[in-house]
Amino acid sequence: MRATIARRVGFPNFPGLYRKNNVPAWQRLHQTHDGVRQWDKGPRAKYMLYPYYASLTLGTAASLYMMFRMVLGKRTWI
Repeated sequence: MRATIARRVGFPNFPGLYRKNNVPAWQRLHQTHDGVRQWDKGPRAKYMLYPYYASLTLGTAASLYMMFRMVLGKRTWI
């Protein structure tokens, strides 16, 4: 009822104003005790975490590689 009156009066149409409330569904997803870590839950978690893990591993490996090379007296990558 309120949405119809607001549209007739000519209020601006904000994109998320009258959409479905997804908070209970997200709470159900994140508050279940299923043994999965909090950051591993959700539909897009793998798309965000695996590139992060890869960049963390590669950055650490590159830093260690250059540290050992500098200990040996070589200051270049090659």
